[in-house]
Amino acid sequence: MYTRINQRNMTRAQKRRFVDALLALKRSGRYDEFVRMHGAYYVTDAEERPRAAHMAPSFFPWHRRYLLEFERALQSVDPGVSVPYWDWTVDDSPSSSLWADDFMGGTGRGLDRQVTTGPFAYKNGGWRIDSRITDGKFLTRDLGRPRNPVTLPTKEDVAEALAEPVYDTAPWDSRVTRGFRNAVEGWSPGGEARWRNHNRVHRWVGGLMMGSTSPNDPVFWLHHAFVDLLWARWQAAHPEAGYLPAQPLPATDPGYGKIFSLDDPMPPWDVRPSELLDHTRHYRYA
Repeated sequence: MYTRINQRNMTRAQKRRFVDALLALKRSGRYDEFVRMHGAYYVTDAEERPRAAHMAPSFFPWHRRYLLEFERALQSVDPGVSVPYWDWTVDDSPSSSLWADDFMGGTGRGLDRQVTTGPFAYKNGGWRIDSRITDGKFLTRDLGRPRNPVTLPTKEDVAEALAEPVYDTAPWDSRVTRGFRNAVEGWSPGGEARWRNHNRVHRWVGGLMMGSTSPNDPVFWLHHAFVDLLWARWQAAHPEAGYLPAQPLPATDPGYGKIFSLDDPMPPWDVRPSELLDHTRHYRYA
């Protein structure tokens, strides 16, 4: 059992150890394996194949296991490290300490959005982008997107999602208009308003956080740790509401063969959502 803490409460030494573990994983090549995995399992609901990671009920349990695997990799470097979380309803500015030179580094420069500050700047030699959807070798960001501004989700946005009484509903994809899962994952029609909560944060950070290989930006892990915490809070607020669909979908359902029900093994680990409902078996949140 270990604790995931709010990044704003980390000491200088805790930040240094976390950054050092990230850089060590990068040097070993293991970090890029996680980037490639996320890219491989980013399947949209327009595709006729199983989708475990996004636009589906298994969004939360898939990413919980993904973060656990990554955390174990970090702890193989430094057993005292865990993934902190970024509460983007509070630390909602490019001037937040999250983006300081001793932690995540700042936004990208105007010309090419290249991050030039902090430990993940390309010029420092330790963070070369090799698993990507663009040709650049460097980390990119565009915090807040100044030329066409976007804001981070608010406490009210999160409260609205946490108030959803059911976990998910048919058709179990990006078109769902009810349920906690999509309220947090954040797909909905309607221009800029379609990007809510989780999705809106990816857009606010910009750069490499916008693509399927978004873990190229190490802030990905802090973002998804907070998303995981929101799932834990929703579970505590709705103890009678469970993961849906609880039963396998019938062959007549359009989601048959694509959606993972409560006890369907999810790739690439063959772990069931039912095995990932209780995070306290592994960690707690402070």
